Amino acid sequence: MPQRFEGRTAIVTGGASGIGAGVARRLAAEGARLSLWDMDAATLAKSNAAHTVALDITDPDAVHKAATDTAAELGKIDILVTSAGVTGPNHPTWEYPVAAWDRVIDINLKGVFYSNRAVVPFMQTNGYGRIVNIASIAGKEGNPNASAYSASKAGVIGLTKSLGKELAASEIRVNCVTPAAVRTPLFEQMTQAQIDWMLSKIPIARFGEIDEVASLILWLASEECSFSTGGVFDVSGGRATY
Repeated sequence: MPQRFEGRTAIVTGGASGIGAGVARRLAAEGARLSLWDMDAATLAKSNAAHTVALDITDPDAVHKAATDTAAELGKIDILVTSAGVTGPNHPTWEYPVAAWDRVIDINLKGVFYSNRAVVPFMQTNGYGRIVNIASIAGKEGNPNASAYSASKAGVIGLTKSLGKELAASEIRVNCVTPAAVRTPLFEQMTQAQIDWMLSKIPIARFGEIDEVASLILWLASEECSFSTGGVFDVSGGRATY
């Protein structure tokens, strides 16, 4: 396999499971040195990553320290993939628990903001960087009974567009992907009715595979992605309507 990431260092948040773990595996196979950030300390301890950080992504001070420690340990930060996230419960908006709404926004949107904010200065020092934020087709289309999740992922899209424009004159590229449903441990947080509804909206009539999403993410994280920034890339089985 071509070593696209030889000499590159990469952070993957939510790197212990799901899409994050799949992306981390592929990055390592192509030569990247990894720092995995996740709350699951036990799984991180079993990884072969060069560096790991067990942290709460909603704590901006912890995220800043994680970035500083990662740069010190690996020498630089070239790539950030923000995969940490939760779905939250399924309720109509007018019945959505406020505490659950806050938790989803804190993890899915604020956590991405904190991570992006923390790594950009290191990338500016290097004169190079690739940031890939994991949004969702829900952020474009809006999923019923998942208003917190949909709003948080719409926020990630807006953040990506803003940061991409801010850094466009540099060699730092910032993009996001908007997958339709992919069968990961996040499914355990959803009702079967919600899962069935999501599947019904995918014209290909199946859920995505982690490696299918990872393939797109790896291109966005590579030097080959040189003219795309502030972009939103669908991997939705035909569900996206714009």
